[in-house]
Amino acid sequence: MNTVSKILAFIFIVIGVVFAQPEIKIGSKKFTESVILGELARGLIQTQHPQVLHIPELGGTRVLWNALLRGEIDIYPEYTGTLIQEILLQQADSDSLPEILREYGIEMTQPLGFNNTYAIGVLPDLAAQLGLEKISDLRNHPDLHLGFTNEFMDRQDGWPGLQKRYHLPQQDVRGLDHDLAYRGIAGKSIDVIDLYTTDAEIEYYHLQILRDDQNYFPEYLAIYLYRTELKTIFPGVLERLSLLEGQMSEKLIRNLNKQVKLGGQSESQVAAQFIADHFNLAVESSTETMVSRLWKNSVDHLVLVGISLLAAILISIPLGILAFQNQRVGQIILATVGIIQTIPSLALLVFMIPFLGIGMKPAILALFLYSLLPIVRNTHNGLAGIPQPVRESAEALGLPRRARLWLVELPLASRSILAGIKTSAVINVGTATLGALIGAGGYGQPILTGIRLDNIGLILEGAIPAAFLAILVQWLFDLSELIWVPRGLRLSR
Repeated sequence: MNTVSKILAFIFIVIGVVFAQPEIKIGSKKFTESVILGELARGLIQTQHPQVLHIPELGGTRVLWNALLRGEIDIYPEYTGTLIQEILLQQADSDSLPEILREYGIEMTQPLGFNNTYAIGVLPDLAAQLGLEKISDLRNHPDLHLGFTNEFMDRQDGWPGLQKRYHLPQQDVRGLDHDLAYRGIAGKSIDVIDLYTTDAEIEYYHLQILRDDQNYFPEYLAIYLYRTELKTIFPGVLERLSLLEGQMSEKLIRNLNKQVKLGGQSESQVAAQFIADHFNLAVESSTETMVSRLWKNSVDHLVLVGISLLAAILISIPLGILAFQNQRVGQIILATVGIIQTIPSLALLVFMIPFLGIGMKPAILALFLYSLLPIVRNTHNGLAGIPQPVRESAEALGLPRRARLWLVELPLASRSILAGIKTSAVINVGTATLGALIGAGGYGQPILTGIRLDNIGLILEGAIPAAFLAILVQWLFDLSELIWVPRGLRLSR
């Protein structure tokens, strides 16, 4: 086996290990209660089947639903109101819901026992000042600042329908993260927010829930969705999952949320304790140390950045050369990579999901596309900036076109090319943190969790290593000039 074959075999083995998945995969949304329910499912299933993975904080409803349909996850916690209003667009009711889900190859457990519906909340002093008791009272105060979660802003059962039902006149309506909304209303930068009725923060911030006097919000009974095939492949697993049916009251789940959000416990610890107390089953809670988390996140981040950047270098430099050698084709290439760069990074990540699913693969492809422009443009500009007399001298020496490229033009353009690679690498390190939103891991994972739990330490656990890695990457590329940039060009600086 030659050297190239060995390298390719090693790359394929690494990619296979990175993308390997346990047999049963559980997903959860990007809020604490969903993560707790994911950990409860993981813990119960683990007592029956050891190969189970919980992928937390995967994003919004559609991301989880589509991942379930594609078989990228097998189970995730959901709510009946969300299914009826948002997923099935009111083509089902509570009675027909199980039957319609089976048409998608999906089934649901019986309700877990609590209703976590939407609500609208305000601070009590504002409610007393303006006489706010019910949602329709908001109609009399058009100048109020409303702050709703990003998903609620666009859902069928969210702000558009609420505004229409209640004829609300407010125009200052912002979309923001659910957890940040609580900080906003506490700091009085916004006046009205949407709530989940089992949120621990309602009590913590002493928020007043406005009565839904026109019964806009439906029931949101907590259930688990799972792929129908699990019934035949892992029947014992579903028996474990069914233990939770009817066992969780609103008071109980609110207390679990409180233990995580305000008590500082991990979702894994809370779930393990609940399972031990209610079902007398011993479950190991995944208590990661900061060092182990840092190591795992660093490996994930380096894989994301390393693979995407290497692929971008291998593709971009030839594209830059082609763009220089053929002006018409070059305009198309430069315009294309420029357009890609204008797509918001989060949108580009989401665009990849229908083609590659969730996890590292779509994140790597999105990062690869984002890395193209600086390298392509700097390669093109570096070659175009070579003085014409130098080109004529090389041609006069009788060097063929390919030899001129490798022996004269690329060495002279090396500093510009390397600057483009360095720019792509630094951008890549920062953008890769968004990969955590689709289950790719990396330094974005503790940042997302820290925002959700209002934990500055966790946010810094991701932000500081990401910043350090960006600085390290820039320093390494500066150092690499000693190898790749001709000595004469370095001396001319």
